[in-house]
Amino acid sequence: MQFVSTRYLALFFVFFGFYIAELKAQSPFDAERLLKRDSVNRKVKLDLPKPPKRFGRAAMQFGLAELIPFTFDRYITHADYAYISFKTVGHNLKPSSWTWDNDEFQTNQFGHPYHGSLFFSSFRANGYSFWQSAPAVVAGSYLWETFAENQEPSPNDFINTTFGGIVLGEMTYRLSNRIVNNHTYGFRRQASEVLGFIVNPMNGLTRIMDGKWGKVSGKHVDQDSSKVTAELDLGIRRYNNENGSDLKKSKFGWYGRVKLLYGNAYENYRVPFSNMYINAEFGKDDSSFVNAINVYGSLAGWRIRSGEQKRHLAVLSANYDYIRNRAFFYGAQSVKMNLISEYKLRSKITLNTTLGIGPVLLAAVPDPYLFKGRNYDYTSGVGISASAGFNIDDKLYFSASYRGGWLTTINGNASHYFLHTVSGEIRYEFTPGLSFCAEPGYLTLEGNYKDHEDVDKKYPYLRASFRYNVNL
Repeated sequence: MQFVSTRYLALFFVFFGFYIAELKAQSPFDAERLLKRDSVNRKVKLDLPKPPKRFGRAAMQFGLAELIPFTFDRYITHADYAYISFKTVGHNLKPSSWTWDNDEFQTNQFGHPYHGSLFFSSFRANGYSFWQSAPAVVAGSYLWETFAENQEPSPNDFINTTFGGIVLGEMTYRLSNRIVNNHTYGFRRQASEVLGFIVNPMNGLTRIMDGKWGKVSGKHVDQDSSKVTAELDLGIRRYNNENGSDLKKSKFGWYGRVKLLYGNAYENYRVPFSNMYINAEFGKDDSSFVNAINVYGSLAGWRIRSGEQKRHLAVLSANYDYIRNRAFFYGAQSVKMNLISEYKLRSKITLNTTLGIGPVLLAAVPDPYLFKGRNYDYTSGVGISASAGFNIDDKLYFSASYRGGWLTTINGNASHYFLHTVSGEIRYEFTPGLSFCAEPGYLTLEGNYKDHEDVDKKYPYLRASFRYNVNL
């Protein structure tokens, strides 16, 4: 177990929403269209701050990421698991001591990845590359599991902290650098520095130690100039809180959503996370304020033969998913190979498609039959996704998507699961930057158990919102 509070996550998205509300955005399909306009026939240079490597400072920040949560757990909250001794450490050092834990879903699926992102960022913000920073998460997770808790080390914590920490770490590092504008000053500059610190504390700490906080710089290399597009949604949604397909039994509630597309899939595709897609959803719900976080980051890409009317790209991606609402919860870490295509059908009609498949390394799937007090099983398997979107005259947009997976339990009640989500969206842009959207969807979860009755859950939903488009 690790300390992390959802109020910090909520604070991040509230501040972030206010920050980008001043600007202009598009949806993922629209962003592809916008970014293409100024990228055809030229290569866009990827500009990221490149500080010198400072191992001592990175190690110091790495130590803070270990010591501060432990100190809080041990001396402030007096958590039972934080009372360590030579005996507990000696026991945890034995490979045979590793066992799956039964911590809460939020702790395992968000708390551990967030903690891992601090280990990653301690080196990433101090001059180390993406791949060079990844081992720090492995080391940080192992040290915490072995020395900072009296509980036995758990493989689910190690995987969630390591893989999720790398994904969230690189995502927040890039966004933190993108938020701060070194050419501005005054209140706007200080607000961006504070927001950048909230998004990635290690990067903010490095800026303070380097004397860059609030300092005006004319150097272009001191700022991330990558393209960022986004969209802000505010509206109502209707979820079926009970199992079944009748939306009449569901309730209405307000919701908000922030989506970001960082970079362009067709540019710098050999650089890890040069292209990212981030989705965050929040709203009125009995389970938590933040209902969903989805992160897609490109690891490598390969251009496939293209022409004036079409182009294709194969992208290997790392993915993090966290979903928690009254109707359903799910958390997963996965890798996918994606085929991204764009077709010009006519002068004013464009079709974008995606197709992805790959292993789900570890997923937490809800289980109504408690396993050692835990209401979810840990699974592994294969995930697939497909989507298509039409853009007609830059006014009317249609899209449909499918996400599915086959998962088998590796810790929990013996079972295997089938997950299916189908959703669609229709959007009309009635004035530049402002649209109305409607999104129906349907989620099903089939659980086939060895020792229990099978489960077949259906969760239809409907969303309607106004969308403010943002192009940074």
